[in-house]
Amino acid sequence: MLIRFEVSNFRSILDPVELSMVAIDEDRPAARAQEPLGHSLLTTAGIYGPNASGKSNLLRALGWLQEAIRTSLVSWDDGISVEPFAFALPEGRETSFEIELAIEGVRFQYVLSLDASSVHYEALFHYPNRKQRLLFERHGADEFKLQRGLGHLSGTRKLLAPRVLALTAVRRFDDPLVSGLLRKILGMDLYGADSFSNLRRCGSASRMSRKLFDPSQSTAKAEKQDEGRPVADVLERRLRALAMLRMADRSIEDVEFKPDPDIEAVLKSGSDDHPKWMKYAFERLGDHQRPHLIYRTHSGSASLDFNHSVSDGTRTWFNLIGPVLEALDQGKVLAVDELDSSLHPTLSAQLIDMFHRADTNPYGAQLIFTSHDTSLLKHLNRDEVWLTEKNDDGSTQLGSLADFAEEYVRKGSNLEKAYLSGRFGAVPDVSDQDFLRALGLIG
Repeated sequence: MLIRFEVSNFRSILDPVELSMVAIDEDRPAARAQEPLGHSLLTTAGIYGPNASGKSNLLRALGWLQEAIRTSLVSWDDGISVEPFAFALPEGRETSFEIELAIEGVRFQYVLSLDASSVHYEALFHYPNRKQRLLFERHGADEFKLQRGLGHLSGTRKLLAPRVLALTAVRRFDDPLVSGLLRKILGMDLYGADSFSNLRRCGSASRMSRKLFDPSQSTAKAEKQDEGRPVADVLERRLRALAMLRMADRSIEDVEFKPDPDIEAVLKSGSDDHPKWMKYAFERLGDHQRPHLIYRTHSGSASLDFNHSVSDGTRTWFNLIGPVLEALDQGKVLAVDELDSSLHPTLSAQLIDMFHRADTNPYGAQLIFTSHDTSLLKHLNRDEVWLTEKNDDGSTQLGSLADFAEEYVRKGSNLEKAYLSGRFGAVPDVSDQDFLRALGLIG
């Protein structure tokens, strides 16, 4: 499980900001006890704040770090594509990341500091029996230190360069101790509506959901396994996915797949009608089917094209079902930017509840989301709510609601009412005069 994530000098973030999943109020099901660590971890965190206050940039930073670990060995030849603080910044300041996770009861801590030209510092620690032990540490490209007993990772030195992460290089050696950490970080699913961020577009989740609803895509492989058990698992997951889809609309009976006329037209067209890359991409994709939702009607049933005839809210929910079930089944971190975008508050609340409950979330999956939907605050505890504000220099400030004095936010208090009243800040500061002036109604 994610313990904490910290970042500095990234986009609107200048000074270090930290998102902590450590529970303050531990006596509830949503706080999962981690006895070897000595504290409980949260399964949910909601980030609130005005527009342009930097909510999304925290998730973008997590996505950037994930992609850096995955690809630095092959994608940084011409420079490191990090985005430092967008406004005035003292020259020479580095961008830093720090992430801590609990894996099988052991705390891991990864630290990284870099700029556009090179990696300055990188280290990985773990805490067996709560005592810090170094796994590796590097200063620049020349100084690299390994823990005793990890000599089989010494080949990492040959792969190191000013613009290569040691953690990326270590992946090649499949060390069991480090592999668990890498699987957790690289397995995080990060989704957002903004296609220009490090988050995957929410629509891209559709492919994961499609596999759930169309068992033919995965049962062929499953049938080769012993006793056909995976086939039963696939069908059981499809039933769960269908039950979740019906939460959006009880009249949905099923999902079917039909040939996508747009893709078929491209594949059958002449070479000059469409770019070659488009035809090649569709041929490589191999999946030329489009989902249709079957609705129960007074006269029987009707099949509606997913892309053109289904509401935005239902499409958004459909796209999230795959990542949600995978996170719950595998104990993953799922981060969703703008959770309330096109999604009904009731569905968002149900999603939070799934991650809170031990019966639906037995493996400690975690949901991190940004939102403007204050009605969800009724479903969150004070230590699950984070607030962003913009400082005078344009930088993002992040704080936990649990940090406010006890008299301002007691356990179980009405967080929505207090938030909207401006008690904690983090709401748009627009006076009536500003509003009328913006509309051109006053001078």
